[in-house]
Amino acid sequence: MTVSHPAGSQADEAETHFGFSTVPLGEKQSMVNDVFHKVASKYDLMNDFMSAGLHRAWKDVLVGMVKPPKDRPFRHLDMAGGTGDVAFRIAKAGGHDTHVTVADINIGMLGVGLERAEKRGLDHMVDFVEANAEELPFGDGYFDAYTIAFGIRNVPRTDKALAEAYRVLKRGGRFLCLEFSMVDVPVLDRIYETYSFTAIPAIGKVVTGDGAPYRYLVESIRRFPNAERFKAMVEEAGFRRASFTRLTGGVVAIHSGWKL
Repeated sequence: MTVSHPAGSQADEAETHFGFSTVPLGEKQSMVNDVFHKVASKYDLMNDFMSAGLHRAWKDVLVGMVKPPKDRPFRHLDMAGGTGDVAFRIAKAGGHDTHVTVADINIGMLGVGLERAEKRGLDHMVDFVEANAEELPFGDGYFDAYTIAFGIRNVPRTDKALAEAYRVLKRGGRFLCLEFSMVDVPVLDRIYETYSFTAIPAIGKVVTGDGAPYRYLVESIRRFPNAERFKAMVEEAGFRRASFTRLTGGVVAIHSGWKL
């Protein structure tokens, strides 16, 4: 079992944000790749530290919304899911005919996921493909469902990623996105802000030896559209019955849309 590699792509000449910095659009993806190359081996461990283990519960809610069937074939795409954390949950929740494709632009993250899949005996249900969310190497209407967890804010052109999600889904297919959001509980919002910008980079430095990637990740959370605005973007991509569910006081939100 190997990781598949797609052909490269070319970005438009424009500017975008990288955390709180402004960078050429064509450079952002390589900068994001560098961040995740640095943290790939400790990515899931850092998720435990950063969320006090809550990311596990959030992902369980996400998978519960996917509801992979046990009595028929089901093809699922988990985008930006390199280490397989969400994919393994979906594979276990579905039946024998469930197959999950993990797509990620970062080969280091995919390598971690592939190793974990083999250790868990899930490599017959999960495959790993190096792919750009903006230009997916899959046919139209190929997947029954699409998830992306804590990944879409790192995509340079969110609108293109949403359009591709819509394209590769079957009619009746569901898009689900788990992403950090805006805390909407008084006092908790200030505590969370302080924790994010002081504790998370410090923890990252202790665990991985480098706090800079985690400062970028915190900044990228702050730059991401709020839940209402992102819901509008999901609708603009063509999805119907768009909605979102806030979890843990708005620390994260799960966005949903259907290709009808």
